[in-house]
Amino acid sequence: MAALIRCEDLWKIYRLGDVEVQALRGLDLTIESGEFVAIMGSSGSGKSTLMNILGCLDQPTNGRYWLNGVDVAGLRADQLADIRNQQIGFVFQSFNLIPRTSALENAQLPLFYRGVPLRDQRALATEALRRVGLQGREGHYPTQLSGGQQQRVAIARALVASPSLLLADEPTGNLDTESSREIMAILDQLNKEQGITIILVTHETDIAAYAGREIVIKDGRVLTDRRTKPVLPLSHSEA
Repeated sequence: MAALIRCEDLWKIYRLGDVEVQALRGLDLTIESGEFVAIMGSSGSGKSTLMNILGCLDQPTNGRYWLNGVDVAGLRADQLADIRNQQIGFVFQSFNLIPRTSALENAQLPLFYRGVPLRDQRALATEALRRVGLQGREGHYPTQLSGGQQQRVAIARALVASPSLLLADEPTGNLDTESSREIMAILDQLNKEQGITIILVTHETDIAAYAGREIVIKDGRVLTDRRTKPVLPLSHSEA
């Protein structure tokens, strides 16, 4: 496997008045294409800052970050936006769906920003919803869907543009146990069957257990980095 992500000596420093906060302190990290990685750490450890940098939502104060061989640390805002739209899918704890928009229209959104023809948008979004088990619910609005179903729409939206990297930030944080298992089964299937690289931020050890690698961040540095034997979830059709 080739390195999809490579970080060298990453620093992120915030200034709050006269106070300097070092969120990342010389962090080094390599993640290969096709890995399923869980990133853990307590509040203030730097894991969310790291996720924002990996997702090209923020830039490091110092250091280098290569994504797919491209040094993205010094790119302009419009170049970072292109990378986010073309290479990265995002899944958040709060779903971030547009309330008055159907599941299909929510899933279409990244393709709309790409300028994909409407007919193709609908076809690709319909297929993405089918892949997460929501066929027949394309016309439902978020208020008509359960939390687990809303997160499935969010995953479909993340997948619709065929990203090489999926970043999931506490994707089960607002879900009950059964829905959490269903979501993790979907992510596991996407990783194993389609080879999508998944980076999962979570504070829940039972959720991190689905990944094949667990990285613990503390004080802006990698504390531990170990390979694990992931749990074997039911397929999302069985969950």
